[in-house]
Amino acid sequence: MPSKPADQIEVEVAYARADKQLIIKTFATSDDNLRDVVVRSGITSEFPEIDLDNMQLGIFGKVAKLTEKLHPGDRIEIYRPLLADPKEVRRRRAAEGKRMGRGGGDLEPKSKPD
Repeated sequence: MPSKPADQIEVEVAYARADKQLIIKTFATSDDNLRDVVVRSGITSEFPEIDLDNMQLGIFGKVAKLTEKLHPGDRIEIYRPLLADPKEVRRRRAAEGKRMGRGGGDLEPKSKPD
């Protein structure tokens, strides 16, 4: 990475899939928005599935607007869409648990030794 110009701050851009994660250190100016920094980082060439028009961005785990002001050391995170709705997954698990009954489903109680 080149040395930091005087009017710029160092930030990171992060993206992760189940099989690969990447954090790229880059620079931003006070005029840059999150999208500018992500594009300049080159992370989209490493992960072509990144679609900034349909993905949310955040800073340290909190969703951020594209116009958010950056601070030195910020980590811009690119969030993938959820594969499953967490509420629906919990609902299905709860329904399966009710069908099986509490405490192990269809398991027979162990017989006592004679």
